[in-house]
Amino acid sequence: MNQTINDQLKHRTIREFTDEKIDEATIKTLLDVVNMSASSNGMQNMSIIRVTDPKIKEELAENGNQAYMARASELWIFIVDLKRNYEIAKELGVENDVMISFDKFIQGFTDAIIAAQNLTLAVESLGLGANYFGNIHNDTKKVIKILKMPKLTYPAVGVGFGVPNQDPQIKPRLDINLKTFENSYKTYDSYLEMIKNYDQEMTTYYDLRDAGRKSESFSSQIIKKQGKTIKNRNKMFETLIDQGFVLNPS
Repeated sequence: MNQTINDQLKHRTIREFTDEKIDEATIKTLLDVVNMSASSNGMQNMSIIRVTDPKIKEELAENGNQAYMARASELWIFIVDLKRNYEIAKELGVENDVMISFDKFIQGFTDAIIAAQNLTLAVESLGLGANYFGNIHNDTKKVIKILKMPKLTYPAVGVGFGVPNQDPQIKPRLDINLKTFENSYKTYDSYLEMIKNYDQEMTTYYDLRDAGRKSESFSSQIIKKQGKTIKNRNKMFETLIDQGFVLNPS
């Protein structure tokens, strides 16, 4: 097994980092990695906002309700960016609503997520640690304001990374057989029965995010996490419209 796969199989979320800065040569290499990420139709409808201002980090951390976000050595926000190509088309006099439609938004969102994963894999291959920040969706309007994002852009995901200052357990995952199907989707008579061993495994996992306490069972977390709306996340479509995306182009 090669080192890349070893790194992937040992993936852990790192939330605390040392004060050691990442040198600019490494930053340039990581940006090159992001730049070579796969892109839908080659349109490259994503961009990065590298947050270096501690005050802005604090604002984002407060918005996302995760204080450790402000302590990330490097914080990159991956965004959907339809503005760049739309402006190019506008200069050519050929812009239209399809270019800024929901379809193109999804393409840009996919581009951003693929690029973020590419960054994370590269970061971990260098012996660094990383953390995804989906908390930017807690209030996307506020994130857009904090980062001064123009129309036709939208935050997709944040990635914080640096030299690890903690050594967390590898978080258990559902059996891959429950998430892999051949040719068609498979359903089960009792999902609780199928995950009973995983439920038990999760209760012995220590989550450093929660002061090192044992985690709850997976099934109980479904109610707590998936069954409740985080404040302002139900306004994401409203924000899309405010940002100028055309959800139903004629």
